Amino acid sequence: MAFMAVSVILLSSSEVSDAVDAALARAQRALDQAGVPARRGGACSALVHQAGALAPDQVADQIVVVAPAGELAQALRPWAGEPPCAVSLLSEPLPEAERTELLALGLAGWWPREGLADDALAAGLALDHARWQREAAARHELARARGQLDERKWVDRAKGVLMSARGIGEDEAFRLLRGAAMHANLRVGEVSRSVIEASQWADAINRAGQLRMLSQRLVKLAAQRLAGIDARRARTLQDEATQRVQDNLDHLAALPQLAEAPESTRAALAAVNHTWTALAAALNQRQTPQALADSDQCAMALLACAEALTEALEEGGARRALTLVNLCGRQRMRVQRVAKDALLATLLGEAARRDALTPLLDEVEATLLELERAPLTSAESREALAAARDEWLRLLRGLRSTEGAQGSEGRALLARSSDALLDVFDRLTASYEHSLQVIMS
Repeated sequence: MAFMAVSVILLSSSEVSDAVDAALARAQRALDQAGVPARRGGACSALVHQAGALAPDQVADQIVVVAPAGELAQALRPWAGEPPCAVSLLSEPLPEAERTELLALGLAGWWPREGLADDALAAGLALDHARWQREAAARHELARARGQLDERKWVDRAKGVLMSARGIGEDEAFRLLRGAAMHANLRVGEVSRSVIEASQWADAINRAGQLRMLSQRLVKLAAQRLAGIDARRARTLQDEATQRVQDNLDHLAALPQLAEAPESTRAALAAVNHTWTALAAALNQRQTPQALADSDQCAMALLACAEALTEALEEGGARRALTLVNLCGRQRMRVQRVAKDALLATLLGEAARRDALTPLLDEVEATLLELERAPLTSAESREALAAARDEWLRLLRGLRSTEGAQGSEGRALLARSSDALLDVFDRLTASYEHSLQVIMS
């Protein structure tokens, strides 16, 4: 580009005076003599609008302003220190504080409104334009370097996710990213960022899903203690489950995507925290049959809120593969709820609670079949599903024998099988969460 600007807009202060008009006329005369097109553009307050006035997708090369420093500073602020063209000021001498502020806002140069020869003024404005070009090029290069550094960080993090999830080396992880980028016609950095986001969404859904399960598990363990079924171990497991709830809530609250999520999602997390506080308080009471029933009411409220949060996160992730993480995670809750309700039916003498188990048992069976037929099934997941099927049959045997002479043995089998199923579905959910299809979806 030529040293001199190709087009200039002249702006005045909002209060035009003879002195301001004279300064604008002198600046226009100086630019005309230098062969630079210059035209009046109105008030300084319309600076941002006037910058794009020459063409829809193009700004003027330079804007010369004759206005008070404060008025110019206010007009420059929308550009946050990076105006799209050189901006020069003609004014009376400026105090140091005003000069510093204007330079920080992107002012290219200041010139006296009077006492400068026309040719010197034209040369000075040309110098402002050249200075702005150099600074704009430096900003562009800095932004490009920062973008490359940021992209490299995303690539390194994505490689780490793939290496950890799939047990592969760094070179193979990069080949996966590069292949996905070529397939999607995206940069490797863009694909890498998507991988990280998918991993974070899957983790969030898994953790929110755990809250559903833990709401039922905590009451089930309290019922075990009241029924004298391995009470000491049940107490330890209850403490571990309590800590797990708090860890998951802390983790979810710190997720960066939650800060950008819709208000409904943040409200769902707040509801989970509120219902968890109520359940924790109920469980801290001495567990009598009535206290256990009260705890169960709080647990069902937490279950409903955790379900709403999980579904909101799944919808926010906008990836079909995440549905399988949620589906498998829901099985953890269901097997704990089956065991909890069966134990409460006996302890509280509520036959209706036992009768209400039928739809829940049907849901567990239907979802188990759906998981067995899912397209993401791998050798590892097929093995886990086979173990889940065997343990599910044992739980049903325990469920059928919780009453009568062998009731204590049946209840113990029910408790053990529900714990074993929880472990299987925990591992299976993690397997889906880290599957290549979910991560690269």
